[in-house]
Amino acid sequence: MAMPLGGILLLFLVLLAAAAAGGGGGVWAFSSSSSSSSYSRIGEQPLSLIGIHRATVGIDAAASVQASPRLLGVKGEDTAWVTVDFAAPHASDGDWIGVFSPSNFNASTCPGPSGSDSGPVICSAPIKYQLANYSSDYGKTGKGTLKFQLINQRQDFSFALFTGGLSNPKLIAVSNKIAFANPKAPVYPRLAQGKSWNEMTVTWTSGYDIKEAYPFVEWGMKWSPPTRTAAGTITFDRESLCGEPARTVGWRDPGFIHTAFLTDLWPNKEYYYKIGHMLPDGKIVWGKFYSFKAPPFPGQKSLQRVVIFGDMGKAERDGSNEYSNYQPGSLNTTDTLIKDLDNIDIVFHIGDITYANGYISQWDQFTQQVEPITARVPYMIASGNHERDWPNSGSFFNGTDSGGECGVLAETMYYTPTENRANYWYKTDYGMFRFCVADSEHDWREGTEQYAFIESCLATVDRKKQPWLVFIAHRVLGYSSGFFYGAGGAFAEPTARQSLQRLWQRHRVDLAFYGHVHNYERTCPVYDGRCASPERSRYSGAVGGTIHAVVGGGGSHLSNFTAEAPPWSVYREMDYGFVKLTAFNYTSLLYEYRRSSDGEVHDSFTVHREYRDVLACVADSCPPTIPPAT
Repeated sequence: MAMPLGGILLLFLVLLAAAAAGGGGGVWAFSSSSSSSSYSRIGEQPLSLIGIHRATVGIDAAASVQASPRLLGVKGEDTAWVTVDFAAPHASDGDWIGVFSPSNFNASTCPGPSGSDSGPVICSAPIKYQLANYSSDYGKTGKGTLKFQLINQRQDFSFALFTGGLSNPKLIAVSNKIAFANPKAPVYPRLAQGKSWNEMTVTWTSGYDIKEAYPFVEWGMKWSPPTRTAAGTITFDRESLCGEPARTVGWRDPGFIHTAFLTDLWPNKEYYYKIGHMLPDGKIVWGKFYSFKAPPFPGQKSLQRVVIFGDMGKAERDGSNEYSNYQPGSLNTTDTLIKDLDNIDIVFHIGDITYANGYISQWDQFTQQVEPITARVPYMIASGNHERDWPNSGSFFNGTDSGGECGVLAETMYYTPTENRANYWYKTDYGMFRFCVADSEHDWREGTEQYAFIESCLATVDRKKQPWLVFIAHRVLGYSSGFFYGAGGAFAEPTARQSLQRLWQRHRVDLAFYGHVHNYERTCPVYDGRCASPERSRYSGAVGGTIHAVVGGGGSHLSNFTAEAPPWSVYREMDYGFVKLTAFNYTSLLYEYRRSSDGEVHDSFTVHREYRDVLACVADSCPPTIPPAT
């Protein structure tokens, strides 16, 4: 029975709305490349398209795969390019090459009882893949060559040739094994501010358990004797995760995560550091040499530059995984920030970090992608639906967007100064800024533990010393005319503004930032749906409302807006980008929205505000006064 035209339109709107939300839904897009299916889902984790549990094995003596070089990273590199030559007797458009790590991926590695004829023959997804016909002559000759970029992920690698497409793969050839010279080496350091302003944390990944080697950071100021600070070591197993695919085909051993706390830093001083592991015989395995600038003390008057964005994800520099439909802007954002890194002091990535969605290998690849940033400046993250949401796991939203990770990966791979890592809200001070970072995946409504935190964070800042007060959350708790939020009529998460807008107004919050919707939008200074100022580019005087910005264009597939812009929407753009804040002193702030493609400014405004303006009477927030005596 044919679907009525109205039903088709409704189905299209539902799919479009799901994509616009930036959550687990998506829209179908037809692919120009020939693969196992003629379509892929925009917003779908590419590895989830592989029906690895349905794989069969039919090794063909006439098929072959060869990978070279066999040994990688002989000079200490943690990335390497590999050439893969392959041949198949009956080439077809559905053939593909998968990269597996560890190199042994047969049924013997499956969890649970072994030897059962009813179980799958392959239990782990590849860490990446490319279609065989990416090699131009493969369809004609049955022979091809592809190049893959690999990163050090603690295990060896092999390459497998499959026919039957992604949905019903059949393994016909496996390559030789290749490996990094030291697969356990310490890699991909991530800086983050600690719980006090003069503390910097260094987190990294290695293959060394604490029983094998002692992790530490050697650090100090230039011309001063270095100090060694021991690091703690943690990891997790399948049972720590909540569901599929994280516990099944997406599982990969995460190695060991180490964090050291560098304390009593001098404000704004440059420090040098390198991570290391001391072996039982006294030898040391060193990481690379890095430097960072210590944070300013709260209230310090100096030039301070902050970058904020959300929803970036990882991407592949070798073209693997058909990521062009998934998060095409990710590398542009990464590379543009790297180019400007000398002019950036701290970065906030406000949720939807990797879009691993339960494929654990992707977290390693993301930490490698952003290493040039995270090794130099504090990289502060917030929790998003793709990190946290899973049914019956304590998340406010009962979705499956985390792919079974239920927050474990984000909480382990990155340090944040939370009081309880399972509750991903925290405050952090950076000079003249106070940042109150909420966790939109937990209940924020009045009467909850998080509401009390938000109120305390906003209320305890001294605005004479830290005039710039910023609220951050992943989901839109303020204002967005993204299609999904607009279609619902609330232009935000339901009940969010009712719960929080009086707090923002009472404490004169300057700016609020959100991700989740994959575009850019800025409001006027707004309170209760009304603009407090007609100005668009120069703001001064009393804080009559908070300026809300959606900065979810970090890299994932873009989201549409409503057809008409609401009156409070000053600027909106469906493109990839990020916001940069520059505080010059206690009274002057510059806001810039920059596109990831070119780093150029496409929206900006300035704020000039004195302390007396923060104290001034505004709508629904006037301090009580006594009339003067007559």
